[in-house]
Amino acid sequence: MYRKFGKTNEMVSVLGFGCMRLPIIGNDPTNIDEYKAIEMIRCAIDAGVNYVDTAYPYHGTGFTSGGASEPFVAKALKDGYRERVKLATKLPSWLIKTREDMDKYLNEQLERLETDTIDFYLVHSLNANVWPVLKEAGISEFLDQAIKDGRIKYAGFSFHDQAGLFNEIVDYYDWSFCQIQYNYLDEEYQAGKQGLEYAGKKGLGIVIMEPLRGGNIVRLPQEAKDVIAQADVKRTPAEWGLRWVWNHPEVSVVLSGMTTMDQVTENIKVAQEAHENSLTIKEIELIDDVKTIFTERIKVNCTACGYCMPCPVSINIPGCFSAYNDYWVFDSTPAAKQRYGIWSKLAAPASKCVECGKCESHCPQGIEIRKELKNVKELFE
Repeated sequence: MYRKFGKTNEMVSVLGFGCMRLPIIGNDPTNIDEYKAIEMIRCAIDAGVNYVDTAYPYHGTGFTSGGASEPFVAKALKDGYRERVKLATKLPSWLIKTREDMDKYLNEQLERLETDTIDFYLVHSLNANVWPVLKEAGISEFLDQAIKDGRIKYAGFSFHDQAGLFNEIVDYYDWSFCQIQYNYLDEEYQAGKQGLEYAGKKGLGIVIMEPLRGGNIVRLPQEAKDVIAQADVKRTPAEWGLRWVWNHPEVSVVLSGMTTMDQVTENIKVAQEAHENSLTIKEIELIDDVKTIFTERIKVNCTACGYCMPCPVSINIPGCFSAYNDYWVFDSTPAAKQRYGIWSKLAAPASKCVECGKCESHCPQGIEIRKELKNVKELFE
């Protein structure tokens, strides 16, 4: 299943392969299980997926150097697979201070990805802190030159801030596309529905990240399972979540950070029926009911993106919040405490937080991590 990618007129698969949550060996995010991951990516491409997304820091140990994802993607796209896909990666906006920095990182990424051209190049994670710096450093001139000399084909941006800034950024430059967080729990969050519609009217191709809220939408409490059981068609929670996003005609590509072959298989199957405006009124109302159940129970709006990691004192911050949310969402399940106990032994408990604030400076959700870790400590320790 393919859709037109905004004013670019490119046809892209509705399912994009996000290379941020690839299978790893052990607990080291840089140690990608290349055998499994290459098999997964090539299986997806053979099934018709033609949008592959990575970024400079993915599968790394921090945000100041390149992670393992880009070099891995170069390996995965050998043997003729590079020619079959649209490749997307991102300029690390938080590392940019000068115009020269932009060329430095783009050229490095071209080498890491072993390609002459990046099809879809995004300015990564725009927010109120980095946007003024990028404007002053000459982001427009850089993108114009990179397109002119063929290093990139189309320019876009990914966004993590408030709706007002989103509109300003859309209007600032002649972007070809944008990437926003959107799912049935985040309809009014960050760019939200307003941003989706605004970018759509401007002719931008729209890429959706976190369609399943970092996997949170897949794990339904019993009350929510009872709601979707009323549907005439039986679908998994993942399918309901993905189909809700694909139901919007403005959406071009939905990224999924797939970790297992089972996820690849299920997502490809669902994508084959990803028609816009295909959900019935009753089905949309059922999802709204599930949304209400979730929003009343979720305590921390963490998507497990991992941008807060690594923690200087080795706390597994996303793991802490996952267990914390599970406790409240799934009726005080004992399994949440058990999982927290395991993670605390593998890493460090929430009580070890030294409140340095490094994590909060990178959190795209704006979570008060230090405060929430204290709540985790109170509940589990």
